[in-house]
Amino acid sequence: MEIVIIIGVIAILPLIIVIAIYNSLVKLRNHCEEAWSNIDTELKRRYNLIPSLINTIKGYAQHEKDLMEQVTRLRSECMNNNGTPAHQADTENALIQVLNPLLARVENYPDLKADKNFMQLQEELANTENRIQAARRFFNGNVRENNNKVQMFPSSLIANAFGFKLQEYFEIDDIQIRIAPKVEV
Repeated sequence: MEIVIIIGVIAILPLIIVIAIYNSLVKLRNHCEEAWSNIDTELKRRYNLIPSLINTIKGYAQHEKDLMEQVTRLRSECMNNNGTPAHQADTENALIQVLNPLLARVENYPDLKADKNFMQLQEELANTENRIQAARRFFNGNVRENNNKVQMFPSSLIANAFGFKLQEYFEIDDIQIRIAPKVEV
């Protein structure tokens, strides 16, 4: 009888280990998806702020029309991008590259700098950029944990058997893009 119990435990133990590793891989994949959803939420918040900011600036800066049209076009591209994190990062890089100079040009419009609505929008945008950065860090931390589990032994065996894949990091290429727009009062 004891031999049967020992054989049963020896037979069931690997199954329990496989189930535990599989469940941890599922958990990490779900954490990555949740973290990506958080980034998406913050990006949508940014997209919602941009038209208000553009409309406020338009009244003061008629000759900045081309730049504002470019920001509007890139905002639309970013909003409609449902690609991979790497592809999303490319479009976000382009948007930030034109958004930062737009905010910098505000220095030429003293009345605009004093405008209460503009200041609130600029502050909201800066807060949103900070929240996006925090969401990126959280996402990339989850991706790191997932990728470690997918690549490390023995969980790599289970990951390969059940089709778990490495996740892509959400990375910003240019160091200047990593800096949130300045809010000056």
